[in-house]
Amino acid sequence: MSALTPQSDMPTPTTDKITQAAMETIYLCKFRVSMDGEWLCLRELDDISLTPDPEPTHEDPNYLMANERMNLMNMAKLSIKGLIESALNLGRTLDSDYAPLQQFFVVMEHCLKHGLKAKKTFLGQNKSFWGPLELVEKLVPEAAEITASVKDLPGLKTPVGRGRAWLRLALMQKKLSEYMKALINRKDLLSEFYEPNALMMEEEGAIIAGLLVGLNVIDANFCMKGEDLDSQVGVIDFSMYLKDGNSTKGSEGDGQITAILDQKNYVEELNRHLSATVNNLQAKVDALEKSNTKLTEEVSVIGNLMIITLQEEMERVKEESSYILESNRKVTKDRTADGHALTEARKQLKEETQLRLDVEKELEVQIGMRQEMELAMKMLEKDVCEKQDALVALRQQLDDLRALKHELSFKLQSSDMGVKQKSELNSRLEEKTNQMAATIKQLEQSEKDLVKQAKTLNSAANKLIQKHH
Repeated sequence: MSALTPQSDMPTPTTDKITQAAMETIYLCKFRVSMDGEWLCLRELDDISLTPDPEPTHEDPNYLMANERMNLMNMAKLSIKGLIESALNLGRTLDSDYAPLQQFFVVMEHCLKHGLKAKKTFLGQNKSFWGPLELVEKLVPEAAEITASVKDLPGLKTPVGRGRAWLRLALMQKKLSEYMKALINRKDLLSEFYEPNALMMEEEGAIIAGLLVGLNVIDANFCMKGEDLDSQVGVIDFSMYLKDGNSTKGSEGDGQITAILDQKNYVEELNRHLSATVNNLQAKVDALEKSNTKLTEEVSVIGNLMIITLQEEMERVKEESSYILESNRKVTKDRTADGHALTEARKQLKEETQLRLDVEKELEVQIGMRQEMELAMKMLEKDVCEKQDALVALRQQLDDLRALKHELSFKLQSSDMGVKQKSELNSRLEEKTNQMAATIKQLEQSEKDLVKQAKTLNSAANKLIQKHH
């Protein structure tokens, strides 16, 4: 299942599950996106009967992937068509603040991420569409210029940010369609990055590449310096494409009620989903902040105490060694001490020297452990910041969906029909509520795992303290 936002470059197993549960998009699994003229229509898969023959089960991975490809293709059609029409009506150069243009890049990002193979690293799994885009310069020499420009941009730190910058520069060159066609025609190279049933490997990718030709009439200008492309949250705004129930007349009254009910059903489901994930993420963020603060203080105190103690021991060993060496010189000059005392002094000097070396090695080990713990703290802080950004975006989307829900509820109250449909909707909502309860239980289990990790860190810190004492 696709994710609405790109994942972190350094995920952990627990945070990866939380992010995936929070960012899953409904239109790719339980709903089908279709076009009705210039508008977006949503239908639940359980209510659709395309042919009289038995349909494949909705749990079949190939069926779900095909449904995702069709949904992304229809979203790309709506986004490209709306962008061209609005740009021609404005009659001016578009910049990065233009909302339809932002939505176009979000849709293109989802298309490029569909079916990506996960690359395993020592920090976890990582999915990025920057790898396929780097191949374009080998297929089209003209693309080498924008690839080099993207690599030279100082503010980009992640592959996701470089991929977003590449899409913007290609659109400015008016060569985005040409580059995508050249890439799609080389499926032997794409197979390294995509699954066989990914959008870029099927005919939907070729259709989208053909639709991109229309964007050559648009003049766009972007300022890449200072723009934070690494941490942007790529969320598709369905409210820009949802069909208005008042757009049809007369004999289409039944169609209006059906469309409104479908839209209301989708908005309520997404509203519940986002509400639950926002609450869970807020709890996780608070717990991580408290744990991070506590661990930072403990590591700082323990590290400082150990370093001071080891330094004092080193000074003491140096003083004892100097004293022994001085005594040894006096014995040698006087030549009055017997051989047994000299042998004992040399043996003691050797032991003290070895003790000094052991203390120095232990100091180096403790300093290395402190640096590793500081790096872990920085990674936790970055993870918390990313969760907070995602939380802000989800809250904004939740407010928009509540406004849309209020408008749809007002339209639904004006209709005398739908009593039977409301009862059916209530039963479906109860089923989806049960599904959400199961998801909450999974998130609670993830929270328990996170608490266990924090306890493990605390026990490790206590062991270090006990070792010091």
